[in-house]
Amino acid sequence: MINKLNLENILFLDIETVPETENFSDLDSTKQDLWDAKSRYQRKEEFTAEEFYDRAGIWAEFGKIVCISVGYFITDEKFRSFRVTSFYGDEIKILTDFKALLITHFNSNKHLLCAHNGKEFDFPYIARRMIIHGIELPDKLNLFGKKPWEVPHLDTLELWKFGDYKTYTSLKLLTNVLGIPSPKDDIDGSEVYQVYYKTKEINRIVIYCEKDTIAVAQIFLRLRGEQLLQNNEIKHV
Repeated sequence: MINKLNLENILFLDIETVPETENFSDLDSTKQDLWDAKSRYQRKEEFTAEEFYDRAGIWAEFGKIVCISVGYFITDEKFRSFRVTSFYGDEIKILTDFKALLITHFNSNKHLLCAHNGKEFDFPYIARRMIIHGIELPDKLNLFGKKPWEVPHLDTLELWKFGDYKTYTSLKLLTNVLGIPSPKDDIDGSEVYQVYYKTKEINRIVIYCEKDTIAVAQIFLRLRGEQLLQNNEIKHV
């Protein structure tokens, strides 16, 4: 079925997130108590709430988006290219610029969004952060009232499962088994907090996020039985 989809109608994406503040102590007392309660199951007795705080970015209620990278195909009879661009900086601007892209270029019924584990992470995270900031959801993220087959989201993790819901396959593992260059050759998700708040190298995060986006597109091509993108076909704009 995915072979029948027009690649030009799919927006591939990845997001990078960090805790909403650099330090646990920067939160007010109420938010500290809420984080303590929220994280208790995951950290058990191994860490205090403060020691576990560098992982808060995975929850939209305690984190924020620092980069959204997107990629899309442009094809003609002779040549195809994959254009990659990123939104980063202030979170509200990231979200409003991303929303503008969806409304302007990916807003019709034929358009789809695609990410790895996107249905469990990227798509709901973006939607929740928009709601928190009072940004009205674009149609591609507003799922209320939609039937399952009307949801305009593709997920390479879900596609790889082939109906098996017992295991999780990371992007790093999937690229490895499919013979795709790893996007984790500099940093990985566990290091984004350190790079953002400590060394303050946002450009490294943007590059990493764009590599993940390209990897998602490469996985999608492999699932369709098509040739992988070559370096000269990838354009950063």
